[in-house]
Amino acid sequence: MADRIRTLIFSIIFYGLSVPIVLAAPIIALFGTQRIRRYSMAWAGLGLLLAHQILGIRVAVAGQRAEGPALYAVKHQAMYETLAMAAMLDAPAIVMKQELARIPVWGWVARQYGVIVIDRAGSAKALRAMMKEARAAVAEGRSVVIFPEGTRTPPGETPPLRSGFAGLYRAIKLPVIPVACETGKVWPRQGPKRPGTVTFLYGDPLPPGLPREEIEAAVHRRINAFEPGFSD
Repeated sequence: MADRIRTLIFSIIFYGLSVPIVLAAPIIALFGTQRIRRYSMAWAGLGLLLAHQILGIRVAVAGQRAEGPALYAVKHQAMYETLAMAAMLDAPAIVMKQELARIPVWGWVARQYGVIVIDRAGSAKALRAMMKEARAAVAEGRSVVIFPEGTRTPPGETPPLRSGFAGLYRAIKLPVIPVACETGKVWPRQGPKRPGTVTFLYGDPLPPGLPREEIEAAVHRRINAFEPGFSD
């Protein structure tokens, strides 16, 4: 019962504040890309703060970030890691499903922030557009975040990587940092959120230029480091 009450309070406050924040974002975007990125980071920080104060969710970090720009391949179990990675990596370019980029107002703001839109249908035109956006992010010196399994999965599930990861890896030629996390244990897709500590495990960098089978196998294994049978 306590978890349900905390979840309700969090939802009322966080989503209640998010609506006016998002509606005000187009005005902020008029003042430039850097302003909307700082504004977005403040929103992500708000979500993390409320999750800590209301839900009792704490973060532990193991391993190290790259010293320069990198491609971060992250396990996806909840909305929480989207907020956390944005905050920890200082406004990286996040690969986003096309469906999310089409949401009125929010999708436009996301594009002003500088996300990379991926089309699951995988048309040649959409792939070229994704690569162009990715290269533009790298040219700015930004890291790129992708959830290579493509969707949120509950703890214990380890779906194969989507094809978009390999194409992005070849195109931007950055080292890959696999990131394992266990956010699903405190932030399930259904039901109340629970207090606890979640660990983000940064793996050792994987160099650019590896064969597709090798890089996909290494990333898949390392982002699932908390799942039985997948540790190095």
